[in-house]
This record gives sequence, C-alpha cells and structure tokens, in this order.
Amino acid sequence: MRLCHPLLAGVGALCLVPMSACSLAEGMVAGDEPEPVVISMPAWPGGQANAAVAAYVLENELGVPVQRIETDQEDAWDGLGSGSIQAILEDWGAVPDKTELYVERKEYVVDAGGLGITGHVGWYIPRSFAEEHPQVLDWHHLNDFAEVLGGRLLQADPQFATRDEAIIEDLGLDLRPAAAGSEDALVERIYRAGADGTPLLTYFWQPHWLSTEVELAEVELPGYYPRIELRKYLNAEFAEEGGEAADFLRDFSWSEEDQNEVAQLIAHDGLTPTAAAERWVTEHPDTVAAWLD
Repeated sequence: MRLCHPLLAGVGALCLVPMSACSLAEGMVAGDEPEPVVISMPAWPGGQANAAVAAYVLENELGVPVQRIETDQEDAWDGLGSGSIQAILEDWGAVPDKTELYVERKEYVVDAGGLGITGHVGWYIPRSFAEEHPQVLDWHHLNDFAEVLGGRLLQADPQFATRDEAIIEDLGLDLRPAAAGSEDALVERIYRAGADGTPLLTYFWQPHWLSTEVELAEVELPGYYPRIELRKYLNAEFAEEGGEAADFLRDFSWSEEDQNEVAQLIAHDGLTPTAAAERWVTEHPDTVAAWLD
C-alpha cells in the first residue's frame, strides 16, 4: 500500500544513487568539488517548503551544495539508512517499522529533533456552515447531516492511506469516502465550499497553506487521528561527520505560519521552491541568523 502525506507519501520514488556519508563528511570529490548534501523532498507543499528553505540557507549562507530528491516516505527512509540521503526534514511517523529498523535496531539514522510544527489529520467542515449548524462538529450528530453532506467524506488521491473507512464503520456513520482525485483537486473543492458556504465534509491536515485562505472547523472524532510532533532525521554518519551542515539541519526549526507562508508561495502563487525560499529568507533575516548562531 502506498503511504501518502500525512500518513501518506507522495509520488513514485526516483532512483537514488548511493553515496557514502563519509565522503560527504570529508566534503571533497575529484576536482576538489564539495559533494552535495542530499535532502529528501516530499511531494506536498509544506515538505517542499522545508527542503527549499534549508537548501537555500545551506547553499547561500554556508556555501554547501544541496541536492533535493523527491521520493516517498518509505524510500526516503531506505535512502537515509543507506547514506544516499542525508536528511528527512518532516517525518509524520507514517512508517514506524522503518524508524524502528534504522534508528533503534541498526542505528544507521539519528533523530535530529523537532521541526517546530505539530501535524494533525482530521475531518473538517467549512467554518461558515459549522457556525450555522454547530452540531455538525460532534460526530454523534453526523448522521443527521449525512444527506445534506451528500453522504460523502471527501478525500484527495485515492491512493492516500487513511483510516477513514474504518472510522466510518466503527462509528456507524451513513457516509462513504469519495476521492477528489488529487491534493490539488481537494484544495479546489474546499476553496469553493469555503467561498460559497456550501456544506462539505472533508479529510484534511494541518499545517496546510490553505488554512490561510479558508476557515475550517474540525469535527470532534474520538482520538483516531492524534496530533504528531513532526521530526527531522539524519543519516548517522552524516550527523557525526557533516560539520556545520549537519549542525544547521539540527537547528533548523520554524513555525506553522512560516511553513504555510512558503508553501502558499509555491502552491498558490506559482513560485518555484527556490524562489519562494529566497523571498522568505530575505524577509526573515533574524530567524535565519538564529539558525546559524
């Protein structure tokens, strides 16, 4: 089963070329060119924002070249264990078997601390509709609204791994999951519902840049989707020998608002991740200076 963000993954993994963390630590290859730090870049805008800003600072403030590789979470963890990837900057705990294998059993990977953001998945209703019908936010009353909600719980890509079918069955709800087709399609449906006040029940997650555009209210579910402290992980050899690059990645952390700002520039405003990172770094010199202090 593909795992997709959050509790999700992304697109198909690109082929990763193995490299030793020791050679990266030595920092030199033939021709005295520094070898790049390889960062896993998830497919979702928030993950792209992390990788883009970290890469921009490494390249422009520390002079360290960076390669960003888009890969799903399982392959990112395998790359981290082999040394072909040096850093995962946003882990949702979606592949706990990989964490146990590489961090606890083999010790090929080390925990590099929190990203500074708490992730959360849940079911949401446009706030304008929820304010008119506050009972809709209590799952005990969802069946009373099943007809007006079209009997659907909207999702994104049908390959995203969620717990929604089990939740619907456990709670005896007159609903069925319905895939919008992609994250972009899901965002467009939520945006339209928020703008015109139409009823919509949707699977969604925080942080997400759309929360700066559309006000959503969360349905109270009995603990199915806990809040998750998003964490960073480094290849163990790189963590030990990677010098100021590894130190910076340990210190890199920011707020949900920061991430959403960059993600919105990428997903909504159409900037490339590098251009979005450059704008954010230029406008937040104090935050960057704190990372590098």
